[in-house]
Amino acid sequence: MDQQSAFDKLVAEGLAAGQAGRPEEALALFARAGEMAPASGVPPFLIASEQAAAGNVEAAEAAFASAVLLAPEFVLARYQLGLLQFSSGRPAVGLLTWEPLLTAPASEPLGHYARGFASLAQEDLSTALLHLREGLALPGGNPAVSADIRRVIASVEALSTTGEAPKDAAPAQASHVLLGAYSGALH
Repeated sequence: MDQQSAFDKLVAEGLAAGQAGRPEEALALFARAGEMAPASGVPPFLIASEQAAAGNVEAAEAAFASAVLLAPEFVLARYQLGLLQFSSGRPAVGLLTWEPLLTAPASEPLGHYARGFASLAQEDLSTALLHLREGLALPGGNPAVSADIRRVIASVEALSTTGEAPKDAAPAQASHVLLGAYSGALH
């Protein structure tokens, strides 16, 4: 088996372990994949996703940051790192992480989402909704991210009509469904 095939196998096995509720095994498999391809941003992204799903915010942030450092063009990793920072009470740090996304072309859904969150940070709910909806309207968006954005839109709409977020609205970071739904967006 060549190195790329072995790497892909480790990633696939790690994704399967994560989906089967075996996070320790998933983390070990992703770590082995990272040793096999130390310049790839994919293993740290997957490690971050597992850590975020387990509520280990510090470890998730460190691993997302590693993914972005290894692969600055890996926009999904950059978006998730910024989202984690933004939703952890550090919106300024999230906005710095998202800086390349804030100037992304109009064809990039994640750019619209980052601009939407930037508008939320300014308490400009109508502009935030505009950006979030524009991102959703674009083709090729990530289904898991789109589902999260729909929840954000519902919360912002409720906030703009009632002045209160819905009681069942979970923080954006709590809805990390990265491992299963994002597996096709890794390369």
